[in-house]
Amino acid sequence: MLTEPTRQTPQSGFTLIETLAAMALMGLIISVLFALTSQWLPNWNRGLDRIQRSESISIALDRISADIAASEFIHPDGQTKLVVFDGSETSITLARTSLGPNAPRGLDLVRIAETGDRNGEALTRTRAAFTPGAAAAPSFADPVVLLRAPYCVSFSYAGSDRIWKPSWRDAEALPAAVLLTVQDAVTGRTLPISRIAVIHVSAPADSVCGQAETNCAAAPAAPADAAIRHASNVPLGQ
Repeated sequence: MLTEPTRQTPQSGFTLIETLAAMALMGLIISVLFALTSQWLPNWNRGLDRIQRSESISIALDRISADIAASEFIHPDGQTKLVVFDGSETSITLARTSLGPNAPRGLDLVRIAETGDRNGEALTRTRAAFTPGAAAAPSFADPVVLLRAPYCVSFSYAGSDRIWKPSWRDAEALPAAVLLTVQDAVTGRTLPISRIAVIHVSAPADSVCGQAETNCAAAPAAPADAAIRHASNVPLGQ
């Protein structure tokens, strides 16, 4: 018996030309993706750096504004009417309530100024215990870096007349507000993130208490017998 010859089934696959075309298309796609990534990634990094710098500057200004707003109307001793506040364009020294969970009750001298270390220039906050009438210069310690180069902060001061001045020294009153201006030391550009810190205290506590006692003493007191007569004339049930 004759058998039918077996049919040979063709095997499916890619030809050499199809393989070369697929490789060329894949190379084109990879080159396009590389070009897009090389342009997009630096912009992403610059945007992320800009956000981080803005956050660090905002935190530093918040800390400085809190110290300035908490300035106390304190005299260095009982012999002078000057207040403990020394401000220039690059530094501020003020007295405020001790800050911290384990800080003792009392006042601190806080100094905010630019200092230099191994990492370059930086705006630093230091503190020292306030001692009335101390003849020696205070020894500031506990440095905290608030802002690093290339950014720097300059200060301006205004009293009740709202006129800005570059310094506030040897005054008998605290400034009403302090302007914090942030600049880029490399480009000299002023950043729009600058702000104004308003001081809460405007007069010493003893003057306020003395004024209150004067007002209380000036108010006429009702005689006791007049109050008794008025009460005796009021009918019951009213």
